[in-house]
Amino acid sequence: MSELRLTTLTLPTAPVGPVNPLPPLFTGADLHQVEDAGEADEEMRHNIGYGRVPSVMPYLVQDGYTRDRSPAEHPVAVLENDTLRATFLLGAGGRLWSLVHRPTGRELLFRNPVFQPANLALRGAWLAGGVEWNIGTIGHAPTTCEPLHAARLTRPDGTPVLRMWEYERIRGVVFQIDAYLPDDSRVLLVHVRITNPRDTAVPMYWWSNIAVPEAPDVRVLAPADAAWQFSYDRRIRRVALPAPDGTDLSRTTLSRDAADYFFDVPTGRRGWVTALDGSGRGLVQTSTERLRGRKLFLWGQGEGGRHWQEWLSGPGGGYLEIQAGLARTQLEHLPMPAGARWSWIEAYGLLEADPAAVHGDDWTAAREAARDGLDRLVPQHVLDAELEAAAHWVDRRPDEPLQAGSGWGALEERRRARAGRSPLPAPGAPFPDSTLGPEQAPWLELLDRGRITAADPRQAPVSYQVDPVWEEPLRADTGWLALLHLGVLRTHAGDLDGARENWRRSIEARPTAWAWRNLAALAARTGDLTEAAGAYREALRLAPGLVPLVLESAGLLIRTGEAAEALALLTALPAADRALGRVRWAEARAALDSGDPERCGRLLREGIELADVREGESSLHDLWFAHRRATGGADPGLPLPRAYDFRMLTAEDAG
Repeated sequence: MSELRLTTLTLPTAPVGPVNPLPPLFTGADLHQVEDAGEADEEMRHNIGYGRVPSVMPYLVQDGYTRDRSPAEHPVAVLENDTLRATFLLGAGGRLWSLVHRPTGRELLFRNPVFQPANLALRGAWLAGGVEWNIGTIGHAPTTCEPLHAARLTRPDGTPVLRMWEYERIRGVVFQIDAYLPDDSRVLLVHVRITNPRDTAVPMYWWSNIAVPEAPDVRVLAPADAAWQFSYDRRIRRVALPAPDGTDLSRTTLSRDAADYFFDVPTGRRGWVTALDGSGRGLVQTSTERLRGRKLFLWGQGEGGRHWQEWLSGPGGGYLEIQAGLARTQLEHLPMPAGARWSWIEAYGLLEADPAAVHGDDWTAAREAARDGLDRLVPQHVLDAELEAAAHWVDRRPDEPLQAGSGWGALEERRRARAGRSPLPAPGAPFPDSTLGPEQAPWLELLDRGRITAADPRQAPVSYQVDPVWEEPLRADTGWLALLHLGVLRTHAGDLDGARENWRRSIEARPTAWAWRNLAALAARTGDLTEAAGAYREALRLAPGLVPLVLESAGLLIRTGEAAEALALLTALPAADRALGRVRWAEARAALDSGDPERCGRLLREGIELADVREGESSLHDLWFAHRRATGGADPGLPLPRAYDFRMLTAEDAG
């Protein structure tokens, strides 16, 4: 008998914490930025260049977490029938946290034993493990560490459905996830629909990111004879499967370095991906034809890759990722037409196949054996029928709310009503006014009264907008806060001169740290570092104790050769702030660059832990090797400490 219930899950938890109040006007280095696409075909090259965004705005960055964990309860929804038990972490993007095959007691996913945010998502905070739903633009979704709207629904046949949905602000679309387990189903079924309510096409991206246990006897299979490889050299190349360079990439514990492999699945073949152990058993993901792409990600067996896995989930918890998406690779966006609705069905379950075949030397025989096992588990026509049947209930309003998400969908409904537009065309995903909160309050006031009341200018704005539909109402308000927001909106549109003008006008109306900081970030972006340093000094004069602002300012001063001034800024912080990892790193860097290698060395020896170290970031090992060079290579045989080794390629420059 299928059931849906709410409960809680207790995990060692590092809370996500508060957002960074400074808007991320310009995205940093994009790990998915392709520098060499010479081997890609015309379609792929076009999609790689299409739909890129200048930043994660209007979202603010989630970097307020630490690595201090204590037990905490998390709300979860559990779907269960006689075969499977699926647990969804409602407060973290609706992530499928666990999928247990009940007859054997086997966990099919990599279930993270801790809730530990790390800096891998578009907004910073990200969790490893389970199945993550990624939408909007390239990278881990802005909603991955946010609660989604969630509700209970009942299908016409009585099957309970867990519905989760949200309004995605970068693309201005609604996405809806309906997960269910019919009584006799051996697979978890997930119906996904994206609705574009706009009058124009939008670039679209979706990848279901699936973590499964990694072990020497695990092999990843997909219905392809070649793959597109993308690594940290930012080059895409087509390689034959399974062993293009003599190392079988389908056996991830044989690979040294981290890499992405996007399986080149021929048109017309059934789409699936699986990771099977020595007995021929493991998780399989398959779908209807809308999800074209399949991927393998591996951390590699280098010291940095192993360190990353422990960083994300603790010791002894190796995992790999198999994924499924709309495009052939995660380097692409697809154009979603105006008014379009895209739907598909995904299925997750235990695949059983002939172990001799799936682990044999014949790649074709291996993947065909896995396909045959999949056809026995859930034939394609069953999924096609599910997709057709879903059309009859996907727009039904939920029976019972389980959790509220953000108020941004409700604000959009209010904006559309004020503009004489029809409601969002997703009746099964309601956005009630009760979800409106402090982040939406300024924009409600702008809609209703034509202005935004400026509160205490010493307090940072709680939210921003970059959708062009907000430009006209903002222009009608000449206050300093509206001008500040206009500058942010113009930045996102690529009008840097217009942004600069609005921020200067905002300062003329009322000097604030927020406008000065934005001018500083803009000047740094355009290469005028002297102007940037001056603007940061003005911002600090108005908000001297704001750690994110101090760190930005110190980073700029180090770049301009003013390391001593940066060191003075950092030293003036309270002791609790000076103990933060980012502050300690900046102090060590500034000390080294200002001629005090002993101070830098002391900080390195005491330990510098960056809770928000970024995937691909070289700050820690760069500083270690720079200090060694500055001190004449003392102890030449001393290796890079493991705590500082997050290198994704073992061939990275060791300094």
